[in-house]
Amino acid sequence: MTGPALCCVWGRAYDLGMSLIYDTTMHPSKLELLAGWLPTQPWFTGDIAHLVSLGAYRFDDPEGEVGLEGYLLTAGDETVYHVPLSYRGALLEGGESFVVGTSEHGVLGTRWINDATGDPVFRAVLAAKIAQGGSEEDLFLQSAEGELSTLDRAVHVRGSGGPGSPVPELWDAVVEDHGSRVELSTGFAALEVRRVLNPAESSGSVAPNAQVLRATWPGQLDPVVLATLTV
Repeated sequence: MTGPALCCVWGRAYDLGMSLIYDTTMHPSKLELLAGWLPTQPWFTGDIAHLVSLGAYRFDDPEGEVGLEGYLLTAGDETVYHVPLSYRGALLEGGESFVVGTSEHGVLGTRWINDATGDPVFRAVLAAKIAQGGSEEDLFLQSAEGELSTLDRAVHVRGSGGPGSPVPELWDAVVEDHGSRVELSTGFAALEVRRVLNPAESSGSVAPNAQVLRATWPGQLDPVVLATLTV
């Protein structure tokens, strides 16, 4: 397995308006946990021995409690997998079936790492990013001495909505897997998160009334659909 190190969970610095990455370790790493979890998913068809991270985007939890991150991965061929994760300091109530694994973080202690499609905080933030034209967070590395340095962002995302647009409530959404995509719906609104991406299809077969979150990453300059929001 190769790719950028996946060892850090971050915190929110509200006075600075940015996401902080701790310069520390996680055991096992996120990539190691994903290497065990992905083969159990019916939509994953890759070779886990060749798992590579193309990068990730990060969102902030407005309450500063839950880490939110979306990984783009390949595994031996051209298929790109989209795996959103959430990080919590305790097991999400009712979220046992979404647990990817636990890891020991050098600063934050035990972290529960989840398939974020089952996390209501991720659903709320993703819907807001799409509806209001949001993007990934700026990243800064915090050393053990408290010094900050800027980190490059390999993955860039952007919602198709506009500032101030209404955001539907998806806290109690029903989660339904449909192979290469997962639908999070309430009856009044629906999020669709795409697990398997087609970089050659920039439009992504989006419904006419849907808003979208699109991404670019190194080697992929044409935006690719990661998720849609329909109200």
